[in-house]
Amino acid sequence: MGTKITVRKNGSYRVEGDFVIEDADGNAFDLSGRTAVSLCRCGHSKDKPFCDGTHKIVGFESEVTARTLAPIKS
Repeated sequence: MGTKITVRKNGSYRVEGDFVIEDADGNAFDLSGRTAVSLCRCGHSKDKPFCDGTHKIVGFESEVTARTLAPIKS
């Protein structure tokens, strides 16, 4: 299975599948066997980079719809 990332309405990024999450130094987070996690998008989680649900308390709002990106500039 590949990796699927879902941008949740007014919420987190949901990552599912086969993935690794690393910090800025290249150290991998120990996900304890999880194949799905939610990443903070609002910036208020006390468990960054993971979502702790704080977006509901702070009233974070963001609706994103799929679109085609501009071509890569060479």
